[in-house]
Amino acid sequence: MTADILLSPGTGYDHWAPGEQVLWRYRGNATDRLHICRPVTVVRDDPDMLAVWMAPGTPCVKPVLADGSSIHREPLETRYVKPRTTRVEQWWGTGVLKLARPGEPWSVWLFWEQGWRFKNWYVNLEQPGERWSGGIDSEDHFLDIAVAPDRSWRWLDEDEFAQAQAVGLMPAATAERVREAGRRAVGVIRDWGRPFRDGWENWRPNPAWPVPALPVDWDRPAM
Repeated sequence: MTADILLSPGTGYDHWAPGEQVLWRYRGNATDRLHICRPVTVVRDDPDMLAVWMAPGTPCVKPVLADGSSIHREPLETRYVKPRTTRVEQWWGTGVLKLARPGEPWSVWLFWEQGWRFKNWYVNLEQPGERWSGGIDSEDHFLDIAVAPDRSWRWLDEDEFAQAQAVGLMPAATAERVREAGRRAVGVIRDWGRPFRDGWENWRPNPAWPVPALPVDWDRPAM
């Protein structure tokens, strides 16, 4: 299994059909341990794009500090050095459409306000997805980009990106590759390339799709 591309049928995995439920997972940085798992419904899966829907109310695995407190309430200086565990919580937002194109070291997420008023795109810089029979695995790279409906954009979480390097979660060479990936993503935004130009903000989920359940073995090895 390679970490460089989303695997295609030619590598032993069939494409998922719209409406199938899979897992979108992330490993912790500098470890192979899974610490984020989001059950999602497949919207589209072909050689050009994997699109999935995370519905409101989806039970998700998220990392928390060992005492159960929120990671993002912890001061940045100690945020990445304190012991952690995981907790299951429902996704509280209005739902997220996630788009991953083969080979790209980022995924693009779409957010809406109540009433389907489009809010923004979110470029999540990450390890190119590793596809397996039950879903897709990746590793978050801290640095992100927010893209507004008027096509303006801004970097997000640069402080977390710097702190991850300072505490040894991201070697300098990896950090430079992530920064370069971010610059390439910005180029796509400026050119209004895919998937931004594809009209995904007008997409709506099938109302018959149930909210996926979180399997007990959500952290099973990828096979």
